[in-house]
Amino acid sequence: MNQYAPQSVRLEPNWVDERKLRLSRVPSDTNDWLSDHGSLTARLKCACSGTFRVRVRSQGKDNPFYSEGQLLGMRRGESAIVREVELLCDEVPWVFARTVIPVTSLRGPAKRLTMLGTKPLGEVLFADPRTRRVVMEMARLHARHNLFHTAVASLENKPTELWGRRTLFRLDGAPLLVNELFLPAVGGE
Repeated sequence: MNQYAPQSVRLEPNWVDERKLRLSRVPSDTNDWLSDHGSLTARLKCACSGTFRVRVRSQGKDNPFYSEGQLLGMRRGESAIVREVELLCDEVPWVFARTVIPVTSLRGPAKRLTMLGTKPLGEVLFADPRTRRVVMEMARLHARHNLFHTAVASLENKPTELWGRRTLFRLDGAPLLVNELFLPAVGGE
């Protein structure tokens, strides 16, 4: 279980394929961020009039959440490298991101993804022509969801809900999953 979430919280959000999500349920300012297929890192850098940076909250070998493992095609008990970061503008968290890379994917070009440090993952993925977006899903997260607690852990004022997306990428055929949760301050809103 993730170190930030209370032990009693174990539910996962209902992830829905982007083509099946009822957009009327998504706040209009959030929908624009959710449905963008470009590099989130590049867009955040443009929207941030100050200093953009990545704060690494954790990285190491861990078990994926059940639905993450399913989407990645992992066998039960198989481990992954899990990296959790905040994307900040002027030290204010705008996005919480959780990347899950199966250990079996850490060959070839994907191996360098374990050595990013504070470099944004998006810069690496979108600069590599071998990267393919396979699936994008979206969800509304509430306090009952494990990932919600992790995402808001560093926020002073906790929201009642968050919207997020997760994207299954293949880097030279190796799968990896990127969860991006949009925090209340995103885009200076």
